[in-house]
Amino acid sequence: MRVIRQHTLGGPEVLEVVETERPAPAPGEVLVRVHATGVNPADHKVRSGYVQFFGEPPFVLGHEFSGVVDEVGEGAAGFRPGDEVYGWVTPPHGSHADYVLVPESAIAAKPTTLDHVHAGALGIAALTAYQTLVNLAQVQPGQRVLVHAAAGGVGHFAVQIAKALGAYVIGTARTANHSFLRDADELLDYTTADFSGLRDVDVVIDTISGSYGPRSLRTLKRGGILIDVVGVGVERTAVTEQAQADGVRFVEYYLAPTPADLSGFADLVDRAGIRPSIAETLPLTDAAKAHRLSESGRVRGKIALVP
Repeated sequence: MRVIRQHTLGGPEVLEVVETERPAPAPGEVLVRVHATGVNPADHKVRSGYVQFFGEPPFVLGHEFSGVVDEVGEGAAGFRPGDEVYGWVTPPHGSHADYVLVPESAIAAKPTTLDHVHAGALGIAALTAYQTLVNLAQVQPGQRVLVHAAAGGVGHFAVQIAKALGAYVIGTARTANHSFLRDADELLDYTTADFSGLRDVDVVIDTISGSYGPRSLRTLKRGGILIDVVGVGVERTAVTEQAQADGVRFVEYYLAPTPADLSGFADLVDRAGIRPSIAETLPLTDAAKAHRLSESGRVRGKIALVP
């Protein structure tokens, strides 16, 4: 099997195509033949060393995938060879490979309304949007939800999920991306309009952090919630203190997929017609090019790699 491996930290050029032995599943594990895997900002942050969750290289990047069960280990009774699944995995044994070995708890049946390319782009961004809106914010019909960078990976899922939950959705995005965000009820171009003038917002999904946090707090009604999904490396002392003073909640969110959420989101995808936007589909061997595109900050939707 082929994997995209790096032996040192650095730019996209450190990614190499390597031939290695196909692993066999241990008890409770499932071997999946990857049909598509997504590329996320988390991947280039790990590759460059900006985020150091997984120790020193060598490792294989990639967190999300869709594919077909090839082999199951002893005790992994929920799936059989031939089942179409999607799921989540972490480096050093990531999903940018022909096959991925995962615990049975890390996969669920693939949404029936999506092909593998689209299902393979769900993992990080879609589950982030799902868990923040469904589990943390518990969005109810009629509530007002503000989504920052609404045309991005997390953002375009958050808009669709919030609408499926019955919310009134406001998105910040460049005017050029407004036609892409047809599900939103209201759109603001953050380069020309000040979103902090909004009021009576119940939930803010912040995919940018920094100054967006304090500015977003001004939009919330008392008892509202601001959820920052950016992760490590951002100073949030000011926004934490301001949130406490304003009587609103501020949450630093970190993705923690569960079997229930993987299955629940797949069901919502099929019921509500949620669909990822695929900005680019590239061969697995073009992983370095995919990373360059991802790092440009101008990707509308998701990038997929296919073996």
